[in-house]
Amino acid sequence: MNQVGEKRRSRWWYLLLLLPLVGTLIPPIYSSETPELWGIPFFYWYQMLWVIISSVITLIVYAITKNE
Repeated sequence: MNQVGEKRRSRWWYLLLLLPLVGTLIPPIYSSETPELWGIPFFYWYQMLWVIISSVITLIVYAITKNE
């Protein structure tokens, strides 16, 4: 594949960065107390889970696109 095709293909990885935005954009989805995780209401641990997921996604996108 030529270099232009590779750059175009690798730009699709940036769409992964939208997942944390979509996952936390609509609070009615996660604004409840149950289910609890180790006594932590769902509202809090759901958002903290997205912090971890966002970090992993950012690491993946960086690793794949760092040579552009």
